[in-house]
Amino acid sequence: MVARAMSCGVRGLDGVTVTVEVDIAFGLPFFAIVGMTDTAVQESRERVRAAIRNSGFEFPMRRVAVSLAPADLRKAGPAYDLPIAIAILAASQQIEVRFDDVAFLGELSFNGSLRPTEGILPMVIAARDAGVTHVVVPAASAAEAYLVDGIIVWPCTSLRDVYDVLTGARSPGNRPTQLTDEDDQPAAVDFAEVRGNHHARRALEVVAAGGHNIVMTGAPGSGKTMLARALWGIMPLLTSHESLMVAKIRSVAGVLGRSGRMPSIRPFCAPHHTTSLAGLVGGGAGKIRPGMITMAHHGILFLDEFPEFGTKLDVLRQPLEDGHITISRAHGSVCMPADFMLVAARNPCPCGWRGDRERSCTCTPQVVERYQRRISGPILDRIDIHLAMPRIEVNQLLGVGYGEASATIQQRVISARDVQLVRQGCDNASLRGAPLKRFAEPDAAGTRLLELATSKLQLSARAYFRILRVARTIADLANESSINEQHVAEALQYRGDG
Repeated sequence: MVARAMSCGVRGLDGVTVTVEVDIAFGLPFFAIVGMTDTAVQESRERVRAAIRNSGFEFPMRRVAVSLAPADLRKAGPAYDLPIAIAILAASQQIEVRFDDVAFLGELSFNGSLRPTEGILPMVIAARDAGVTHVVVPAASAAEAYLVDGIIVWPCTSLRDVYDVLTGARSPGNRPTQLTDEDDQPAAVDFAEVRGNHHARRALEVVAAGGHNIVMTGAPGSGKTMLARALWGIMPLLTSHESLMVAKIRSVAGVLGRSGRMPSIRPFCAPHHTTSLAGLVGGGAGKIRPGMITMAHHGILFLDEFPEFGTKLDVLRQPLEDGHITISRAHGSVCMPADFMLVAARNPCPCGWRGDRERSCTCTPQVVERYQRRISGPILDRIDIHLAMPRIEVNQLLGVGYGEASATIQQRVISARDVQLVRQGCDNASLRGAPLKRFAEPDAAGTRLLELATSKLQLSARAYFRILRVARTIADLANESSINEQHVAEALQYRGDG
């Protein structure tokens, strides 16, 4: 007898519907799964067999063939355990109710209990878009499923629990009370706690207002890491569209949590410089997983000890320019979003004291040159702001005065972002082509200054347009409709020696 059950999988960050078909025929006991499956799906044979037996059902001692369609779509992960088990019970006539409008998602334990599964959010969205009206998910993953409107969620704890819900032996549980998202907290560092570095504070306000990339160069202890974390606290909240995308990324990565809330704070990712290339950009031998640059989508990617990342930094060229990265493997290609703000910190030399007024550098010129060449010119050219961070003076550290709080600065940032969205539909860092020429053209004095600086500093065309974008942001913070010479001059200050 043949039976089928609806399920879903994940390709990149998007869910796809998968039909599980089971055929039970006479013959020697045999259990096979076909449909371009990975090891985790093939191992589901033992999980499903044990779960059916330990849940009080009978596993058919016949020829059992399972097909996951479409056959040309690679299937990965354990989320197909539950639909396979349900289809086997239906084909063996142990379940006699119809469930054509129900999708099943979840991994089974040997004792029949349901384990949480990664990627529940995009899979439930795919099921809803395919016309499915109900979805059965593990109770531990129900909070993600409840984020999707237009579909009825049945959270279950075991295979026997699913059977009882389908046959009407018990009613589905109610939606749980919304929990507090512990991960959805603002930055711990307030700008009011930052002493000195007034030039850097202003630069980071410009960064947040325009969505620009920045690299900070300074001696150890000059406040680079503290300022990067303070920047997180002045970023505007996620829009509803951005929040959904961030939630999908976290769901596929298995870190969305059990809060039942969409994230509202922008991501802040700070990978260590020993992170592998696959960990940074994504990939993997089997299922293609999002890397740190995708986890930082619509947020901040903080790379401390920037030169220590070495040649891995070259993979950032495409995402810094296009806002996405294409990952190609033997079994297919996936386009992952990677529209992040790059915030990098580095020392001026290996010992960290080159150019310091009080401590002398112990590095030879050859060592300094090799250290600085770890970051390629094309990468530095894609960074809008190059900020020099001098060491903080003792009198500034001991001062009792406090600067502006992050909440005050954030309001100016939000106002500038709102102006940009109304004027051009995106932040200034995303301006390209004709819109850039239309909205970021300086006046005559500003144009002359920019032309002179481009000639003297030998700036590339990419650097020229990045200065225009930064100047546009500075004008927006000043509530100026046009870019003048003062705005261009401040933008040029942020090019540093990068």
